[in-house]
Amino acid sequence: MPDVYVYDSLPRELRVQIVQIIEDAFGQDTFHSSHATDAYEFVKRTLCREYGVFELTKNAASDAESVFNFFLWEENIEQALDVIELSFKVVTHISTDQDYKQMTRRRVSPEDAIVELNERFKEHGVGYTFESNEILRIDSQYLHAEAVKPALSVLRGSAFQGANEEFLLAHEHYRHGRHKECLVDALKALESTMKSIAKQRRWATKPGDTAKALIAACFSNGLLPPYLESQFAALRTLLESGLPTVRNKLGGHGQGTDPLTVPAYFARYALNLTATSILFLVEANAALN
Repeated sequence: MPDVYVYDSLPRELRVQIVQIIEDAFGQDTFHSSHATDAYEFVKRTLCREYGVFELTKNAASDAESVFNFFLWEENIEQALDVIELSFKVVTHISTDQDYKQMTRRRVSPEDAIVELNERFKEHGVGYTFESNEILRIDSQYLHAEAVKPALSVLRGSAFQGANEEFLLAHEHYRHGRHKECLVDALKALESTMKSIAKQRRWATKPGDTAKALIAACFSNGLLPPYLESQFAALRTLLESGLPTVRNKLGGHGQGTDPLTVPAYFARYALNLTATSILFLVEANAALN
């Protein structure tokens, strides 16, 4: 599978495969139910309202046909991705809706549908994945597998809800090219992770503490054992001067008379650094007695 992705096109074959996955996951109504029909109507109405139109396509015989025809022929990649994201949010909902599962005939489980979607993305070299109920852009299979995905996993608990929302929002900004906003929310996610750990540990921190103060608290309160301080000096320097400094210089302050342009590689660096830092801090917290 390729480790170099495209982001500005969805091949026709991939679109057809995604339509088939959605059809199999939504299923067909049985016993006079309308769960699947209602699901297609929800997707169509939500998209119409988002785009400010009354219909997605002309002369569609059903809401399902309208959604699929729009998706198959839409040239705007972001709107095509909207169809995928919204449809698979519904698929995720199906996994917890017992009435839906009992009253419809489906060919694939919600879990398997999401797995197949992500495998099809990889198969076609398209740089997106559906994780944590969102479409995320990925730039490297290795970094995503080893850093971003594990970070999303450890943030799923209620203790890190704020950090999880900010980390996903940073990815959304990155996907849409809003790189300054990406930097800001990446730092917020890192700070929220440390604040959550501090709250769990009852450390004497302040609500307005910055990243530097929170990182110092992690060391002073034994999140890292003292005898490893020299070995982790480089990591501490990286955490204090890496992401926070990039954010302060490029994303978090007034830009003056000349608008600042944050390159994509800066935003990508921030996300990858955030992911590895969050993963490290949460795992260190779990290991701390």
